[in-house]
Amino acid sequence: MYRARDRLEHREWLDRLDEAGQQLDLGESTRSTAGDLFLTHVPDTERSKPAVAAASLYVAALIDGEERSQPAVAETLGVSRLSIQSRWKEMMAEAGFQPPEW
Repeated sequence: MYRARDRLEHREWLDRLDEAGQQLDLGESTRSTAGDLFLTHVPDTERSKPAVAAASLYVAALIDGEERSQPAVAETLGVSRLSIQSRWKEMMAEAGFQPPEW
């Protein structure tokens, strides 16, 4: 869980997530879920934040039934597909969802 002040502290990242979600034509609910996931998993290091943001957006899209490809999400947030691939299953499981077995 996160604190209410985390929204203020990480406003820039939440705005980036929202913008990326709009570029991917994701709904408001999915973008909101992505923000919640990001705030719940926000890393301590600045350099890890883009990867966590991308994984958050990817997982939110899966949860809300608006699936987007890892490469599309990665490109929108300027990270590698591997950055998403190495984080999304754990993030999804920690959110209480069963990751798909493709």
